[in-house]
Amino acid sequence: MKTIATINFKGGVGKTTSTWALGHVAAQSPQQSSLVFDLDAQMSLTQSIALNEDGNPFKNFTDWYEKAIAKKKTIFDALDEFTKTSSTFNFGINHDFIYRIADRYHFVPSVEDLYWTELEVWDREKVKFFIQRLLEKIRNSKNVPEYNTVLFDCPPSFSLLSYSILSCCNLVLIPINPDFFAAKGLNLLLSTLRARIEPFPVPKIGVFMNRAKPPGGGSSKRFSNETQRYLDDAKLVVKKVGTDNGLNAKVFETAIFDRVGMKRAIQEGMPPAFNQQFSSLWQEIQSYL
Repeated sequence: MKTIATINFKGGVGKTTSTWALGHVAAQSPQQSSLVFDLDAQMSLTQSIALNEDGNPFKNFTDWYEKAIAKKKTIFDALDEFTKTSSTFNFGINHDFIYRIADRYHFVPSVEDLYWTELEVWDREKVKFFIQRLLEKIRNSKNVPEYNTVLFDCPPSFSLLSYSILSCCNLVLIPINPDFFAAKGLNLLLSTLRARIEPFPVPKIGVFMNRAKPPGGGSSKRFSNETQRYLDDAKLVVKKVGTDNGLNAKVFETAIFDRVGMKRAIQEGMPPAFNQQFSSLWQEIQSYL
């Protein structure tokens, strides 16, 4: 089971869409199953799955979701159970907790109660092991498939839950956009990552350009001059900060061009070009892991 945490503390970079798309293409590989967690209290991915393009509820999911809440089988309920004083983590793993998007692509939705994790009302020393223990329970459960890949759509700020995820994942995946803030935000995130998750070792780090712009006219270049400039800046930052902080980090060569409405992609299928780009990125990620 390989675990990937998608993070960026700047909004609008495509973190949620990228997490969902990578889970989708990972499950396309023969006999491979993927599981995606929405751990952002803003619930962007959960709401995209819950609502159709016209804003009406997607009944299959919303019926399941209401039952999960009623049965106390949400990610928040799992966290609440884990942090109780009892040493036994009695939280059953089954499809009351994990939603089946497709046969080999499954999903753990977010809930509004995750806002409480931003307030650090739980014991930091206990919460930091939550995701690790939850994954162990999922791995050992006979009620759900054996997942080859688990992806986490992380909160946009560094919370106790973020700490729990980053302390046990194999790869931190950072999407950036071709804009002025890409390199600056990347520098800050990478420079503080080790301090944020000590004493745990820092996992591998992968950066990719999302919402890249193609070249104009009949140019043979891969990207527009603007996108190429910001991509080169990101590579310089990753090289310098990685060396200074002893990080195993790289910038992936694959960039994502197409922008597509997440609701439409989730419920009607990804456009072929969009699917191809994320498949290429996924191949790079697999080789890196």
